[in-house]
Amino acid sequence: MPNKKGRVEMQDVHVKQVSFDNIDLSVLIAKLDAELLLKYPKEDIFGVDFEDPEIHKMTFVIAYCEGIAIGCGALRPLDPVSIELKRFFVDPSYRQRGIASLILHFLEHEAIRKGYSILRLEAGLLQPEAIAMYTRFGYDEIERFGEYVDSKQSVCFEKRL
Repeated sequence: MPNKKGRVEMQDVHVKQVSFDNIDLSVLIAKLDAELLLKYPKEDIFGVDFEDPEIHKMTFVIAYCEGIAIGCGALRPLDPVSIELKRFFVDPSYRQRGIASLILHFLEHEAIRKGYSILRLEAGLLQPEAIAMYTRFGYDEIERFGEYVDSKQSVCFEKRL
C-alpha cells in the first residue's frame, strides 16, 4: 500500500511466476509495447511470439502490489548456459521505487535455479534509465547477438551468474 508520501513499501510488492497467457501479463506487455512505439519504429521492437510452440520454455513473472500488476519480466533460454531477459517493464506510476530491481533479482535467481550461468539482454539506446540500471547491477556491454545483430538502436549486455 502506498504510504503517506505515496511511496510503495517493498514488503507490499511480491513477484510471482505466471503462465504466458496470464491476462495481467498481456496488459503489462501491451503497455510496454505502447511505450516502446513512442521511441522506436516497430521493426526495432523485439517482442515475444506468444504463438511460438517453444513459448512454454519461457519463464514469465509479474510484480504485484495489493493485487495490482505493476511490472513484469521474462526469461527465454538461448543455449544450455545462456538465458535472455525479455519483456522487462514497470508501470510508469511505480518507477523509481525499487520494483525493477526486485523483478531483476527474482529473475536472476530463477535463471541460476534453472542451471544457467549467463544472463543476456537487449535494451534500446533511447532507454538510458534501463541501461544505467543494468550497468549498476553488474551487466557488461557485449556485442549485439541473435536477432539484435543488425539493430542500430540496440545495445546488449550480459552478466555471469
